[in-house]
Amino acid sequence: MPKLNQFETLLIDEFEDEKFHLPLHTHTYYEIIYIKKGNGIHHLNNNLLPYKAGDLFVISPDDEHYFDIKKSTRFFYIKFTDNYFNSKQNLTCDEFLVHTPESFMRDKTLKETVLKFDDPCKTILKNTIDNISAYNCKTDVSNSPIVFYQILSLFGLIKETMRGLNLVVKGNSIDNEQITSYIHQNIYQPKLVQIKVIAAHFNIAQTYFSAYFKRTFSISYRDYIHNLRTTLIEKRFQNNQLPVKQIAYEFGFTDESHLSNYFKKRKNMKPTDFKKL
Repeated sequence: MPKLNQFETLLIDEFEDEKFHLPLHTHTYYEIIYIKKGNGIHHLNNNLLPYKAGDLFVISPDDEHYFDIKKSTRFFYIKFTDNYFNSKQNLTCDEFLVHTPESFMRDKTLKETVLKFDDPCKTILKNTIDNISAYNCKTDVSNSPIVFYQILSLFGLIKETMRGLNLVVKGNSIDNEQITSYIHQNIYQPKLVQIKVIAAHFNIAQTYFSAYFKRTFSISYRDYIHNLRTTLIEKRFQNNQLPVKQIAYEFGFTDESHLSNYFKKRKNMKPTDFKKL
C-alpha cells in the first residue's frame, strides 16, 4: 500500500476526478477533505461512507482510504504536517493546546459516520472553504494567520455538529489519574517522563504541558518528578536491602556517583549518611 509524503507544512489542493487517481493509501500528514460536488463511496479504514456535495472528512496518518467515485467529484484538500499547528501555538486557544487538532483528527468516531451539518453550519462550512481557496491564490497560506484561524474554525464546526448529533469524541479529554499513573509507572525510566514524551503520549502541546500540570496539580512538573523519585529512593535506602549501585541502576542513573550527587542535591546529604539515620 503506498504511503504519501509531504514536506510543506500546509498545502491547499483542489481537483476534479471522474475516477479517483489514487489507490488505497496512507500518508505521513493530515488531510481535511471537503466535497464541492459529486457523490460516491469513501472507503475509510474498512468503513464504507457514502459522500455527496457538502460533506467533510478528516484523515490522519493512521488512516487508509480512497474514493469510489460514482459521479464526477470535485475535491478540496487541506493537507498539513505536525509542524503546522506546532509552529503556531502562540495563535492557538487553550482548548486546542490541550486537545490538539491532530489528536482530534485521529478519533475513530469521525471515521465511522458522515457528519450531518445543519443548514447554518453548511453555509459557514462552504464559506470557510471558499475563503481558504480565495486566499490560497494570493499568498503563502502556510504562514497566514487568517488561513490558520479559518482552519481552526472547521474544527469548531465539526465539534458543534457532533454535539448536536450526540456523538462523543472518544479519548478527547485528559484523565488526570492517567497522567499520574503514567508517571508512577515510568518514573524508573527517565526518558519516558521527559516533558516532550509525556506530552506527546497524552496529545498535549509540549509548550503547554508544564503550565497545564502546575495549574492542575498545584506543583511544577519538574518538582513533582524530583519529589516522587527522591521519595522512592529514600524508601529503598530505608529498607537497607539493596546496594546503592543497584538502586542507581533501577532508577536509570548512569552509576552510583550519579545517584549520590542527585540525592545530595535534593536532601543535602549523601546516601550513606541517610542510610545511617
